[in-house]
Amino acid sequence: MLRLSREFLRFCAVGTVGFVVDAGVLETLTRLVGWNPYSSRVLSFLLAASVTWLLNRRYTFEVDDQAHLPREWLRYVSLNAIGGLVNYLVYAAGVHDFDVVRSHLIIGVAAGSVAGLLVNYTASKHLVFAGAGK
Repeated sequence: MLRLSREFLRFCAVGTVGFVVDAGVLETLTRLVGWNPYSSRVLSFLLAASVTWLLNRRYTFEVDDQAHLPREWLRYVSLNAIGGLVNYLVYAAGVHDFDVVRSHLIIGVAAGSVAGLLVNYTASKHLVFAGAGK
């Protein structure tokens, strides 16, 4: 159980790095380059997902196998997009259904983030990096 806790905490730390990359690239593209927020978000997501894939494979799941890297990356990005969709749907449902969430959007963001985190961690552990490392 202790191993799972350390692994999950590493996954959360990597996710924090990914968030910083995502937000930083998004801000740069929209404010400094003048791109629209929708196309900017696609690129910022792909860059952040790539960073978290590299960090998770190295530090969270300790993967040494270098075979099939493009396929692993694609599976990781695709599954993280599903987690992102879960995040957004939980957020949107909270805003739609609860006055308290409409008044305090941070509650919806937090609920969505937790839901997306759990989906992404589970998918990464069991579908992307299954049997790797440790």
